[in-house]
Amino acid sequence: MATPNSAKILELSHVAPYTDSPDSATEFSLPLTFFDTFWFKFPPVERLFFYSLPETKDSSFNAVLPKLKHSLSLTLRYFLPLAGTLTWPRDSPKPVILYTPGDAVSVAIAESDADFDLLAGNHARQAAMSGPLVPLLRVSETGASVVALQITVFPNSGFCIGVTTHHAVLDGKSTTMFMKSWAYLCKENPPLLPELIPFYDRSIIKDPSGVDMRCLNKWLGNSETTTSSTIRNNPKLFEFSPILDVPSDLFRATFELSRSDIDKMRQRVSSSWDKSSSSPKTKLHLSSFVLTFAYVLDCILKATEGDETKRKVYTAFTADYRSRLEPPVPGNYFGNCVGGKMIDEELREKLSHLEGERGEEEEEGLTALVEKISCLVKELEKDIDANREAEEMLSKLLSIVSEKAYAVGVAGSPRFGVYSIDFGWDRPKKVDIVSAEKTGAISMAESRDGNGSLEVGLALKKHQMDLFASLFLAGLRKF
Repeated sequence: MATPNSAKILELSHVAPYTDSPDSATEFSLPLTFFDTFWFKFPPVERLFFYSLPETKDSSFNAVLPKLKHSLSLTLRYFLPLAGTLTWPRDSPKPVILYTPGDAVSVAIAESDADFDLLAGNHARQAAMSGPLVPLLRVSETGASVVALQITVFPNSGFCIGVTTHHAVLDGKSTTMFMKSWAYLCKENPPLLPELIPFYDRSIIKDPSGVDMRCLNKWLGNSETTTSSTIRNNPKLFEFSPILDVPSDLFRATFELSRSDIDKMRQRVSSSWDKSSSSPKTKLHLSSFVLTFAYVLDCILKATEGDETKRKVYTAFTADYRSRLEPPVPGNYFGNCVGGKMIDEELREKLSHLEGERGEEEEEGLTALVEKISCLVKELEKDIDANREAEEMLSKLLSIVSEKAYAVGVAGSPRFGVYSIDFGWDRPKKVDIVSAEKTGAISMAESRDGNGSLEVGLALKKHQMDLFASLFLAGLRKF
């Protein structure tokens, strides 16, 4: 039996694409686009999917495991890049995702005696408790694996699927498409539904000025004239860049905003905005995302103010660009296709200035944040120069990292539908993006009950989390 709050590895196997497909016997490669190289050295994305099983004894789980492995093999027929490697062949002008027949995905099978209900719940817990459930990507001087999986059983409680993905290969929508495909084939017979079959044509992403290689050079601190051969020979090329130090006393928790909470907040912010002296008046974009992000960010700023007064705070979020490009990219496009928006003004200073202009009402800080995020969302409705945006956004991000500032981003999306991923044993009890704590991000998803509520996960030091929870709940009561 594993020691408390740990996971004992029972088996380490490799699952290859099902071999009755001619495609699985053929080498397959995809070049990276500028959407991909933007994330080249970003830390891997780590997701945990918790599923309850009433009686997870050996006999029960032994029935579950073969189905998961077989359906994974069937799924990889469609997702060959996931079994491959991010590498840079000598004959390629840029890094590629390369699948060679015989490649496979690493799948660890583990057992844990940790508290399943605590890990799969919303209450605050030590962030380190999730670590044993997270598989690691293989990284060497010549390349990096694309995805790693770990299936951990909690006897008499349930199991967890840990998914670690390389962000330079796929974004949240592509990862979710893979998980939905895997779950579908675990419950149903092939073939996959058309919307779950990945689209691989990279020619649809235009990059006439070579932003892809300039983003790669920025990650490596090179000049724009650095040659491809010089970059390729860098022994640390595929190592991930640390974005944020994770303190040992970090706690994770999930908070939920009901549809009623969001509606009341919308009315309150709208009223505050109408009464403000801002001129000329603009109409705010008061979506659930904007309101939730602004409210959580406001609570984070207040909860960390006493400890982080000397640390600058910025914020950013990404948006799916598939339908926003010209021509549009298919919704089932595999890879990264997201653009970023950032408030590149230091938030504490900016909010202090705005509140001084508008008065001392309690809603002013929240309304100011809503206004800033609303403006960024509205920019998504205009013509998008995704190439220029990617280069500028990465420069800002790396500048923030270099000055050791704190950037609060958003991981995940309420539109992904992660709680619909049912392998045949009901929907997930909990879905968590535990890597968010390594980048300072919050995670956001639709609520499991599907009634229009949103859930937000975040990690803070214990005393900060206690204060955040108090502020979060007190604010909702006032709405």
